[in-house]
Amino acid sequence: MDREAAGAPELRPARAPQDFHFYPMDLYDPEDRLHLFPEEHLQTGREVQAEMTGEPKGAAPRDLEEDVEELVHLYALGDGSEWDAELVDGSSPHLEVWEQRPRMAGAHRDWSLGAEAEAGDRGCAGWGAPAPSRDLREAYRYSHGRASEEYECYVIPEEEDEDEAALVFCVTCKAPVRALEVSDEHREHEVTPLSKALESAKDEIHKNMFKLEKQIIEMENFANHLEEVFITVEENFGRQEQNFESHYNEILETLSQKYEEKIQALGEKKKAKLETLYGQLVSCGENLDTCKELMENIEEMCHEEKVDFIKDAVAMADRLGKFLNTETDVEISAQPDFEDQTLDFSDVEQLMGSINTIPAPSAPVINPQTPNSATGSSVRVCWSLYSDDTVESYQLSYRPMQDSLPGKDPEEFTMTVKETYCSVTNLMPNTQYEFWVTAQNRTGPSPASECVVYMTAPSPPIIKSKEIQSCEEAALICWESGNLNPVDSYTVELTQAETPEPSGVTESVVGIPTCESLVQLHPRQSYTVYVRALNMGGPSARSDPVTIYTTGSCFHLNEHTCHPWLTISEDGLTVVRSERKTLAKEPLPSNTRFTRCVAVMGNLIPIRGRHYWEVEVDERVDYTVGVAFEDVPKQDDLGANCLSWCMRHRFASSRHKYEFLHNKMTPDIRITVSPRKIGILLDYENSKLSFFNADISQHLYTFSCQFYCFVHPCFSLEKPGCLKIHNGIAMPKHVAFY
Repeated sequence: MDREAAGAPELRPARAPQDFHFYPMDLYDPEDRLHLFPEEHLQTGREVQAEMTGEPKGAAPRDLEEDVEELVHLYALGDGSEWDAELVDGSSPHLEVWEQRPRMAGAHRDWSLGAEAEAGDRGCAGWGAPAPSRDLREAYRYSHGRASEEYECYVIPEEEDEDEAALVFCVTCKAPVRALEVSDEHREHEVTPLSKALESAKDEIHKNMFKLEKQIIEMENFANHLEEVFITVEENFGRQEQNFESHYNEILETLSQKYEEKIQALGEKKKAKLETLYGQLVSCGENLDTCKELMENIEEMCHEEKVDFIKDAVAMADRLGKFLNTETDVEISAQPDFEDQTLDFSDVEQLMGSINTIPAPSAPVINPQTPNSATGSSVRVCWSLYSDDTVESYQLSYRPMQDSLPGKDPEEFTMTVKETYCSVTNLMPNTQYEFWVTAQNRTGPSPASECVVYMTAPSPPIIKSKEIQSCEEAALICWESGNLNPVDSYTVELTQAETPEPSGVTESVVGIPTCESLVQLHPRQSYTVYVRALNMGGPSARSDPVTIYTTGSCFHLNEHTCHPWLTISEDGLTVVRSERKTLAKEPLPSNTRFTRCVAVMGNLIPIRGRHYWEVEVDERVDYTVGVAFEDVPKQDDLGANCLSWCMRHRFASSRHKYEFLHNKMTPDIRITVSPRKIGILLDYENSKLSFFNADISQHLYTFSCQFYCFVHPCFSLEKPGCLKIHNGIAMPKHVAFY
């Protein structure tokens, strides 16, 4: 339905801006803390009755018979005479409100009565029915009780105590007392309101719980560390046992091999020597037999006749000459003495010595990266050696985990250090690196540790100063990440100009997931803004500072919406249309950029309230100023639809014509004094848009608008000229009280 045709503008609920993330300053709301104590005040039945009747705390109890009659009449227990036997000893059966005890995790807690109630139960046998006090309590529970998930039975509700606010807490006695009934013993004691004491006790318990939780985490980590050390020591001793067994087996094998070699060598030498001696012995025997034979032949020749003797003597002489001329070896070729057999046990000694040498170290364990242990170009890597191994040095290796070219592995780097930590420098910001380490001694290197990923801190973000939007209550800060890889979050740091703190940081907004933040500020102040990027390695350095003033509303022109025929100045506050650009070809239609209408939008902060700015105009220029929704048709003129409200000026033949357009409709208003500076007041609270002649403080016109979402300032030049925007100025008095 057309809004104008519908008559009075229909009020619709305001829509929240899209794609904005609001982060309040108070990040730690005390109301979100864990409530550890029940808020109910526990009193006995006698105390409740005394307060209801207005009796003083120390007053004597009412007559016992009156109590009995009242209870009997109330619960229809019979004649009051049944109570007489129970009250002879002066005791009075009475009912107490049960004490509430919270159920603790991991333990069972039951409900119990006080000592007086237990005595009352034992003394109520004459009430007529078995265990009448229990029936009485059960009846009261079902008629007046309420169930609680945190307690094990129905709890008798207490009546509201009108004097509960008068309770105070005695710090000296550590007990609650009534402010109106403070006795002499509490007059000089330190007292505090009960609510304050309760809140203090809760805070103390809360802190102790956090300390206990931290201690539990530390003990669990220590237990895990002990378990790792236990396993590592067991593995090391097992490895040493295997090492000893391997060495001893190798030594025995070496000795056995040497024994076989020596026995074989001795056998061969024995055989050679005996064979030589045996041959010499056989030769000697043969010579001896020949000598004996010659002797016998000579003796026989001596007994022969002379003629025969001479014949045989000549032959015998030749034979003896030949025999005697033959050399006879009478020296022993193989001496009987044993040679000194030297055994070479150097290799065995080397094996024996290796048993007593230190073993190669076990694999180190690189610790996970700790927070804030990195900068944009360095990381601090730490590791541990869970054993008693002797280490002379460590070899730390690393490589980047970024995508490398196909078929090319990332370059690896190695460093030699003596300590169990190392600061690695000359790294790329916001980049993951894979680290591993080996330990070395004179025996050799250890196995490599498991690879652990460390990450350098990000580069400082870059604040977009031209896109900052602010008003007196807040500022929208935008920035660029400055990093190729995504980061975990951002932190905005704000410093007031007059802050005397040494650190200079008055407020911080943390955990921002995107590159913009809407921050609440104080009016009429000057802030210096920094932005940091964070990842698992730590925070980046501060960005370059930007100053924000919370005096009035500040915005810049949005060049993404600017018509191609317009030019925005470098400061983003002046728009110019020149003759040369007017001759250009008309651009194609667009949903974000003005095409037919030669206009541009401003980026006003999405905060409801009152925003004021001024536009310096030329009396002889045709211009249009006002506001429009972001989704206003970019092909329509401003004011030609129901999504924009504007003031249009036409100058022709020395005459000025002013129109206040909305949906092509304008009121019949004549302006006698042409404004050179137009003040515009956008009032979200009252749904109004007002125009003023800022030079003479004159009100021109006010629209009653229906803002279903945030609007933006709009500026249009239909002929060559310029418009200059003045913002960040205090609201004039004639506007503030309008």
